[in-house]
Amino acid sequence: MKAKNKQAGVFWRLLSYLKPYLFLTISALTFLLLATVVRSVIPLLASYFIDNHIRNLSEMGLTLLAAYFGLYLLQMILQYVGDIWFAKVSYSVVRDIRRDAFEKMEKLGMAYFDQTPSGSIVSRITNDTESISEMFSGILSSFISALFVIVVTLYTMFSLDWKLATLIVLFLPIIFLLVNLYRKQSAVVVAKTRSLLSAINSKLAESIEGIRVIQAFSQEQRLTDEFESINQEHLVYASRSMALDSLFLRPALSLIKLLAYAVLLTYFGLDWSQAGISAGLIYAFIQYVNRLFDPLLEVTQHFSTLQTSMVSAGRVFMLMDQTVDEPKQDEKGALIERGDIVFEGVSFSYDGKRKILDKVSFQVKKGETIAFVGATGSGKSSIINVFMRFYEFQSGRILIDGQDIRHFSAQELRSNIGLVLQDPFLYHGTIASNIQMYQNVSRNQVEEAARFVDAAPFIEKLPAGYDHLVTEKGSSFSTGQRQLLAFARTMASQPKILILDEATANIDSETEQTVQNSLAKMRKGRTTIAIAHRLSTIQDADCIYVLDKGKIIESGSHEELLALNGTYHRMYLLQAGQLQQGI
Repeated sequence: MKAKNKQAGVFWRLLSYLKPYLFLTISALTFLLLATVVRSVIPLLASYFIDNHIRNLSEMGLTLLAAYFGLYLLQMILQYVGDIWFAKVSYSVVRDIRRDAFEKMEKLGMAYFDQTPSGSIVSRITNDTESISEMFSGILSSFISALFVIVVTLYTMFSLDWKLATLIVLFLPIIFLLVNLYRKQSAVVVAKTRSLLSAINSKLAESIEGIRVIQAFSQEQRLTDEFESINQEHLVYASRSMALDSLFLRPALSLIKLLAYAVLLTYFGLDWSQAGISAGLIYAFIQYVNRLFDPLLEVTQHFSTLQTSMVSAGRVFMLMDQTVDEPKQDEKGALIERGDIVFEGVSFSYDGKRKILDKVSFQVKKGETIAFVGATGSGKSSIINVFMRFYEFQSGRILIDGQDIRHFSAQELRSNIGLVLQDPFLYHGTIASNIQMYQNVSRNQVEEAARFVDAAPFIEKLPAGYDHLVTEKGSSFSTGQRQLLAFARTMASQPKILILDEATANIDSETEQTVQNSLAKMRKGRTTIAIAHRLSTIQDADCIYVLDKGKIIESGSHEELLALNGTYHRMYLLQAGQLQQGI
């Protein structure tokens, strides 16, 4: 019952998307109803022609023949217009659902993406929404058209011969019983099939994303086996779905249709001489039995697609109903003037159980640079995550210019905080569009930012300069060049606060000095927080904080920390030793 109610909720929620297209939907339904009425008149016209004009073809008979074919043509036109308009409604609805799902995805907190494979998200916004399209474009119109046909056909049959019509109607409960049994059996199988398809997409996306690592560690066979395991399970459930379709759809209903024909012919065989039943009436009833059963056959055949669409819609709505949103901000909040930052006893946990940050406190003023160092998992990147408002911290306060960070709008924060990551991400487009990032930044500002971070020399050597096309993730550029472009992107908006998350960790030796010089210029006059792996890159920081298990255990300048002979000193010696061994 719970699953049934859930499906009903999904169905009504889907129908709510029809509201903006109500006029177009009603118009489409009107054309389908008119097509059904015309289609029901055709057998009556044929019956009259058979009984009165087939033996002696008169001018009236020819007129009836012309009217017969004219009605067929009119019915085709009405059906075509209705189907076209329904298709337009369908694609508009799917566009709206896909837009809403994408907008929701954009607002989700990072915790959701930590827990959900990217391939699964892609599958929901592409494959699942496309499946919903099939429901609106084909299934819904077929269901409504079938309802019209059944009602009109039953009315006409009872008007012609109520006894025979009653005999035919007795078959309808059997059909509805079969349809209900099929629906229950197929619901579980279809849901599992869609889930496995999503798993295939996730495994595929993961394999493409990590193909270099897979090949480097010779993991091709393992990934192939894992993919084939999911693929094989999908085949099993897809085959079960097909088996159910093959049993309950065309064969079972066609058998019932044949039984109805048998009843029809038996009735005529026994009663035609006493009741005076004409050949035209026989023809009309045969046509009406066809038109009664054919829509039911078509609707039942669509049940598999309907089940798939409902499951897909449920998965899309599950994404849209996620409550793991970005931390809330005051959208009419304060303005960032200087960029002074204070952390006061900030604690944070990803799972609500294990603390990643444990009462962390520090401050940094405009023009100062502080750095965080520590082992992997010590909480360095988590400081950036809570400050950028990717995650909500559990206790403590974060202040900017003396104001709680929640009092600033998301736009104010993002426009005044420049984030440079370890692995810079470049988008399809041009050099200029990647620096501009579709912000209110002029071409002159783009070029000025590139010159400021020393990216202009290599950009101007490219065939198209700033209009040079960027391939996926900027794979044609070196790591250093991609990082310089990320620097230029950051500086184009002139942020007051600069966040460097191991921005030099993967830099090649060819551009290392250029990157370091660019960073020095970027930091000047700005509040800067740097996460560092290589200690040589942050020795000039005003204060260096050493993190361990989410707590600050040491702090001071480079020289002060060395003098403590503690964790920082050991890290420095270890890296220096590694450097010497490398030489």
